Order: sequence, then C-alpha cells, then structure tokens
Amino acid sequence: MSSCIYNCGEKSTDVEFRVPESAESADQLEELLTLEWLVTNGLGGYSSGTICGVRTRRYHGLLIAALPAPLGRMVMLGDLAEQVEFPDGKSIRLDAENHYGKPLVFHGAGFTTDFHLEQGLPVWKYKLDGYILEKRLIMPYMQNTAHIIYKLLEGEGPVNLRLRPAVNFRSHEAPVDTALVSSYSLTIKDDNRYELAGGDHIPPLKFMVYGQNATYSFHAEKIKDIVFWMEERRGFYSKSELWSPGHFHLTIKKDSTAAIMVSTHSWETARSLTPEEAFKAEHLRRDNLLLSAHNEAVQGRGKELTLAADQFIISPMGRPQDAARAKASGHEIRTVIAGYPWFTDWGRDTMISLEGLTLVTGRHIEAGSILRTFAHYVRGGLIPNMFPEGGKEGLYHTADATLWFFQAISRYVEVTKDRSTLRLLLPKLKEIINKHVEGSSFGIHVDPKDGLLSQGAVGYQLTWMDAKVDNWVVTPRRGKAVEINALWYNALKLVHRWVEEENDGAEFAEQVDQLSKQVKKSFNEKFWNPETQSLYDVIDGENDNDASCRPNQIFPISLPHPVLDESRWESVMQVVTDKLLTPKGLRSLSPQSPDFKPKYYGDLRSRDAAYHQGTVWAWLIGPYIDAYLKLKPQDKAGARKLLEPLISGLNEAGVGSISEIFDAEPPFSPNGCIAQAWSVAEVLRSFVKTAPDHESDNENSSENSA
Repeated sequence: MSSCIYNCGEKSTDVEFRVPESAESADQLEELLTLEWLVTNGLGGYSSGTICGVRTRRYHGLLIAALPAPLGRMVMLGDLAEQVEFPDGKSIRLDAENHYGKPLVFHGAGFTTDFHLEQGLPVWKYKLDGYILEKRLIMPYMQNTAHIIYKLLEGEGPVNLRLRPAVNFRSHEAPVDTALVSSYSLTIKDDNRYELAGGDHIPPLKFMVYGQNATYSFHAEKIKDIVFWMEERRGFYSKSELWSPGHFHLTIKKDSTAAIMVSTHSWETARSLTPEEAFKAEHLRRDNLLLSAHNEAVQGRGKELTLAADQFIISPMGRPQDAARAKASGHEIRTVIAGYPWFTDWGRDTMISLEGLTLVTGRHIEAGSILRTFAHYVRGGLIPNMFPEGGKEGLYHTADATLWFFQAISRYVEVTKDRSTLRLLLPKLKEIINKHVEGSSFGIHVDPKDGLLSQGAVGYQLTWMDAKVDNWVVTPRRGKAVEINALWYNALKLVHRWVEEENDGAEFAEQVDQLSKQVKKSFNEKFWNPETQSLYDVIDGENDNDASCRPNQIFPISLPHPVLDESRWESVMQVVTDKLLTPKGLRSLSPQSPDFKPKYYGDLRSRDAAYHQGTVWAWLIGPYIDAYLKLKPQDKAGARKLLEPLISGLNEAGVGSISEIFDAEPPFSPNGCIAQAWSVAEVLRSFVKTAPDHESDNENSSENSA
C-alpha cells in the first residue's frame, strides 16, 4: 500500500506518490484527492485540479477562461484524458475515472508520479516502466490560453500520446449537473488547428497540437456519471457529464516535446507564442517579479510566497470603463482576486492584502492603480465590498472595507512616497469621513454622543465576519464593533495628518482632531471589559454588550494608530494568545464559547455556521504579529516562529499557496479556498517584517516596505 510522500525540506512543494493498485483506504484516497494545483493568467482565469488528475470540484479544469461580462469565468476545457502507448504495444492511462456509484479507478495503477512546482508552476514526472515522461502546464500572461507540454526524459522511444479533450461549457460557479450544450460543432482547420463551438454567445474553443505525426480521430461521445467528490462533500449536486469530440494523437521521442494548446482568443493571439516560447516568456516574467521584490521576499520560502502573491493581482475582464480611465492616465487597470477558485475582487480583502501583495513585492505601480480604481467607485462614503462574477458594478454592503482603504493608502504613500496619488485621493477621503459622520447606507453612522462608529442593517453582514445563509446572518454584530472603531480611529488620525501636511483645510483638520480624541476616550471607557480584562466585541448593540472572545480585539493594538491605552495591551494579548492563537492563525471564537464550532465541514449551512464561530483564519497572524512586536520589539525571532507552521503548509491543500481557513482544533485541517489573497499577503508581509535586521535591507525597495 502506498500514499503521498512529502519532502518538508527546502523543496517543500515536492510531492511524490505511487498511483494505487485499487481504491485503497479512505485516508489514503483523501491524501491524493485533497492536494490541488493552480495556475493563473493575470485576468482572473485559471487552470486547476488535483495533483493525481481526478476532478473533484466544479472549478477544476485545464482552461477556466475569464470572459467579458456578462459571461465571467467559464470552464472551457474540463478534462484531457491522457494515454501513453509504448513501442511494445503496452499502454498506460495517466488519468483516473471517478464515476457515480463505482470505485475510483486509476488506469495506470502502480506507476510513480513526482509532482513539484518550478517557479510556482506545476511539473509532473511519470515514471512508467523505464520511461520518464514530464508534463508542464503554462498559461501565457493576460491570455485565456493554456499550453500542456510533454517531454520524454528517459526511455528509448518513440512513444505515442493519445489525448482526449472533454468539455461542458458553463460558468465555473454553475452546478456540475448543468446540461450540456445541445450541440457542439468541431471545425478542422489547417496546420493541426481545430475549433469547437457550443453556444451563440460563447467564444469557440481553439485547439492546436504541436509534435510529430500529429493526427486527429473523430469519435464524439458523452462521458456520463462523473462524480465530483468535493462537491458531494460540500452538499452540492455532484454528478456530471462531459462531451468529447474525439482524440488527438502525437509521437514523442527522447528529449523532444509535444504539446496541445487551447484558447478562447483569436487565432492570431492564440498562436502568437509557441509552447516553448510561452514557457520561456512566463519564466522570464517570474524572474523579473523576483528581481523587484524585497530581498527577504525572495529568500527561501519567501520566494514561494512572492510567486504565490502574483496569482491574485489581475486586470479584470468586463470593466472597459475602468480600463479606459487607467490607460488615459498612463497606467493599466489592476485589482485583486480575493481567493481561488470562487472569489472575485473584494474591497476589504484587497485593502488588507495590498501591502503584502504589491508593496513587499515591489509592484508599486500596480498598487497605485488598485487604489485609484477603488477611489473611483466610492459611493455614499463607501468603497465596494465586492464585484459580482460577470458584473460591472460593485456591491457596497460593508462597514470596514472603506476604513481599510485608509490603511492601504497609508502604507502605499509611506513606501512609495507618491504624494501626487495622495493629493488625488484626499478629496475622496475627506468625503468619506464626512459621510460617516453624517450617516451612510446600512446604518453606518457616528454616534454624536461618543464619536464611535455604529453599523448594522437587518439582513446584511457588514463586517469581515460576513457569513450569511439565505436570510440568516450568522454573526450580525450590529452596533459598535471593536475593530470597526479601531479602524475608524486609525483613519481619523491618518487623514488628519495628511490634511495638515497638504495644507488642505485647517478647519476640517481641527474637527477631525477633536473627533479622534473623543473616539479614543469613549473607546477606552466603553469597550474595556473589567471582568475578562479584555475588550467587548460589540457594544451598544441590539442586546447587551457582546463579551464574546474574538480576534477583533487585536486591531486596537496592531494598527499604526492604536486606539487602546497601552496599559491594557498586555492583558488583551494574553487573552488572545491563550484562547485564540493556533499554529495556523487565530480562531474566530474562543473554544469556551457555547457557539464554538471546532470543524468547518458539511453542507453550505453547516459550513457557514462555523465560518466565524471558531474557524481559524490565516490572515489574522499578520495583525497578531504586529501587536506582538509592539510589546516585544526585539523579539523578531519569536515572531518569525509563529509563521513557520503556515509556511510549511505550502505543500498542503493548494500546493504552493495558503488556504483561506483551517479547522479550529488539531490537526487544523485546511479548508475554504485553496489559495487566499490575504492569507498569502499577511504571511509574506510578516515574513519580511520579522527578518533579522541585518537581512532586511534591499536596494530595490523602501526600508518601510515591510
């Protein structure tokens, strides 16, 4: 019996597994089926699957293209069955079949596969009876194109590859039982080019094969009763079918390559790079990314985190007005995907992630573009909470994203010294402050009696603890939330300084200064809970003050302008450390609470009930380390140790990235998105911040970029 073997040394993304002879124990199959890879294209499109080739999610496919609104991201090439035929007549299939009601079948049972990341990109090496076949997948930057490249490394060839594509054109969010297009049509072009059409408004999928003796065999068939195991586990319909037009045949000799290209672009764009050129171009792009980053961000595991960070910075499809405005000012539009595979760009996640994704990695121009883009979308004193899949306009149901906007601008200006962008944004920032004082949407307003910020509207989840199932808001937190007011105070202090520095309104500066003093006084009088020697989570809410022990009380210490009196920092930190700190981040609720949920599992309702009721969030390790270093500024080594379990986790779940959440109790299993922007960003930011002083200098980055 065999299972995955992990190398936790320097090459932490190496995974070797022997394909089982049969459907083995549940634990061993789980190990194979829960390791996933991800390649992105800078547009929000991606390619993803399990390392053993079994599709388990609706989001798995070799080309999920980011198409203009209203289409959004669509699964264009769902599967590519691969069979290797040897000179002696023997053949081995590299893929597996997972049909409803039947055991999982690995056709080539017994061969060994090595999977690793090279510059963040997946590489498979199949060891097949004296042959070693290498496979790579590349997505050219800013293209909805994928190249799957094969190379015979060992063994006397030639060998033949038989590749069967299978499709079901659908939104990547659509259920897997979405009906197939009524009719697909395949057009054969010259030079080994093929076009597969299906649906009036969907661009045709283009195929091109590269290699010796390339041929195509037409054999249309439906592949029925495919079961998507992870969808079943998550409480969704899990049985699907795909359609295949036939097979491609290629011959490959030792040290030679063969490839198949798939794309939704015009032929001129799709053929602009050969597979070899696409490979070289993408590796060069990644090399250049590493040259721009902070020194510590390219050392050891920092390099992996920097490459992981690149996946989230995109140029969004479907928002031509934003693109036109950016280009008119000499820039390109950029935003941040909150997580793969299912999130779009979220305001809160973007602002929290900005420093780790862009400033630590030296991508200052993109950081400025992101901030200017979101500034354009300010409505009623708020930035968007999110842009829905395939939509052009944002949704604004958030009380904290806009306050994180101030913090992101602060870090950007401090690192880049770009005062012109600050001056451009300052009128918007003053407008935001005024709207919060006057009152904005969703009950967001300043209480004139104490200067504190209150929020809440029935049916909405306005803070980062934002789980909602149908009409049930799991953690409504209506009232004056502790982190909202920490962010409010921080924003007031920042805008006061900027207005004074830019001489942009003495009266406004005086009003903001007085308000910030009122906020600090009221906060320390009203949020302090003498019984627990920590902070209330929400005060002046619908019921009594909420004394739930949650990680939100870390922000009154961790932010650059801490609202909590310093004399109380140590006590709050002790409570958070004792009750919430885990190797993977902070729990969202203390285990002593009657509402605590130790595991995140089950159907959508069960999962969302646990989402902020104990579930560990990796991104919270960043604010915790900020607070830790305020109390122990000389103990960078101790702070760095807090990151080690998360960094070693780069070889679990989404290989090469960090998951969104983890279970609240050992073994702290990863859950949610396999690659989450703020998880990667905050770990990378903290990794650089905790570097020993003699290693933290970098000629290419500001000394403040940590």
